[in-house]
Amino acid sequence: MRKVVQWLTLFFCNANLSGFLSGRIYRGWAKTICVPGLNCYSCPGAVASCPLGALQAVLGAAEYRFSFYVTGLLLGFGALFGRFVCGFLCPFGLLQELLRKIPFYRVKKLWRGFLYLKYVLLAALVVGVPLLARNYADLGDPAFCKYVCPAGTLTAGLPLLASNPSLRGAAGGLFALKLVIAAAVVVGCMAVCRFFCKVLCPLGAFYGLFNKVALYRIRLEEKNCTHCGACSKVCKMAIYPSLEPNSPECVRCGDCVRACRFAALEVGFCCSRTAKENVSA
Repeated sequence: MRKVVQWLTLFFCNANLSGFLSGRIYRGWAKTICVPGLNCYSCPGAVASCPLGALQAVLGAAEYRFSFYVTGLLLGFGALFGRFVCGFLCPFGLLQELLRKIPFYRVKKLWRGFLYLKYVLLAALVVGVPLLARNYADLGDPAFCKYVCPAGTLTAGLPLLASNPSLRGAAGGLFALKLVIAAAVVVGCMAVCRFFCKVLCPLGAFYGLFNKVALYRIRLEEKNCTHCGACSKVCKMAIYPSLEPNSPECVRCGDCVRACRFAALEVGFCCSRTAKENVSA
């Protein structure tokens, strides 16, 4: 059912299909609502706002001191689901998985140091720059969206330029830089499963902070685990569920649970012990 949920989320978040033909951004009432996953506000099909962009906008706005709505939404989804949002409810996560299906050189595991880059981007570009910029302007720049975000480039920038010839002349060096970043991310996603999630996504970094305490979680029944390694072999995020079932990198896809022959892993809100007790008995 995960793929079904992913596709439904993609279409729900981008229901303004006419926007791709007209080259116009939807600005109706739904844009005041944030979706939980990464979905660019400026995408012609987007009918709601991206929480990452909204957070940067309110942090950089001099007239606002704190956004209870955006912060509450992020904290709520984090506390309830953790990175389940990344695995099920993020349109850009689905795009990364589709890119992975393209035949290309495969990299199973990245150097662990790369995984911390998304936390640096969260602290520096999503929080730090907007807060500093608000002291010098009425509205601080949403720095991550402006300078890095490949989702905005691929789903907003390119479609808008394709449908609006007048905008093409206005695209300058900054957009060229973002194109280079987006191209690098596309290549990275073909080589490494969910490359952007692992290395660059500040939203995934934020939700990952809640993985160990979120209500939706993976539970390990150690007495049933034989440490056969079947769970780690199927893990898209290159972690070891039998050692760290609620790693900040886990997107709750459930592949490890299905791969375990000994019912040592379970995922859900209220993980029961019935299956594990039957196996151990």
